[in-house]
Amino acid sequence: MSVLASPRFLPGVMWADAASCAATGALQLAFTGALARLTGLPAPLLMGTGVLLLAYAAAAVFMASRRTPPRTLIGLVVAGNFGWAVACVALLMSGVFAVTALGTAWVLAQALCVVVLAELQWTGLRRTRSGGAMAAA
Repeated sequence: MSVLASPRFLPGVMWADAASCAATGALQLAFTGALARLTGLPAPLLMGTGVLLLAYAAAAVFMASRRTPPRTLIGLVVAGNFGWAVACVALLMSGVFAVTALGTAWVLAQALCVVVLAELQWTGLRRTRSGGAMAAA
């Protein structure tokens, strides 16, 4: 059985999403001042998105731990992850903040991560049916 065909694929992706958001959110909250200085991003933005990421991580844990993945919620997550990536790029393109090279890397790393996760989540949704059974490949 391929990894993509595994019934645990979609929950596994949600666990990875939860872990990445928890780590990023915790870093942004624990080191807000230092990250603001190093990245050129405003401390309130880092703190606000850090809180949002931790709240989202808790929701992702809920979704990952269900016997049957909540498809509608995960579909919203896919849209939200693509939206986060667009917002990251828009933030950098806006020129509103004097973002440093490290800040650009920080924001682009988040954008890349959420695009990869969204694509994996979308793949997992396409491979599953409503009842949690695997769809025909």
